[in-house]
Amino acid sequence: MKTLKILVADDHEIVREGLKARLEKHAGWKVCAEAANGRQAVELARALKPDVAVLDISMPELNGIEATRQIRKACPNTEVLILSMQDADVAVHDVLAAGARGFVLKTDTARLLVSAIEALAEHKPFFTGRVSELVLGGFLDPDRAARDSAVGRLSPREREIAQLLAEARTNKEVAAKLGVSVKTIDAHRANIMRKLNLHSVAELVRYAIREKLIEP
Repeated sequence: MKTLKILVADDHEIVREGLKARLEKHAGWKVCAEAANGRQAVELARALKPDVAVLDISMPELNGIEATRQIRKACPNTEVLILSMQDADVAVHDVLAAGARGFVLKTDTARLLVSAIEALAEHKPFFTGRVSELVLGGFLDPDRAARDSAVGRLSPREREIAQLLAEARTNKEVAAKLGVSVKTIDAHRANIMRKLNLHSVAELVRYAIREKLIEP
């Protein structure tokens, strides 16, 4: 029987340990790697090509939604399960748009984690009943297109930089993290502020919280 390789990413070590213990009780499942932030999750996924990646939606450096986009692009055969403390329709819609096919509330992991992994291992979607309602409601929402247009103004790299800046990192720190010049980050920052019609870091932080790029 083929071993199912699972990547677990959460910025809380105790949560990762709990997920690993629960997952590895299942015969044939192996947690091949653990990540403490979204950027590390993407790097490990690219290197190890796990069958399933279990990602917390709120992680430093790169949140679960942006990490999902990058993992799905680099590893199209890796299915992504998002874990979240909240079931807001905004977050669920963004999770789907990023390419994840599973969404489970953290309060339901003890009851639903194994079922979710089993479904994703067969490339089938898995959502709880409440999340399914939100998905349907979100896609039928006539105001959705307007909101998507606003969010879509930023490129994936700009969303990544917006999160780092909103986490109070300097342009120099962001440049070092991404391996680019400070001048490049200056240009991206200016574009971000212009596209979103923002005029201060405080406004950027509020935007990042609203769009679930960072936690309040």
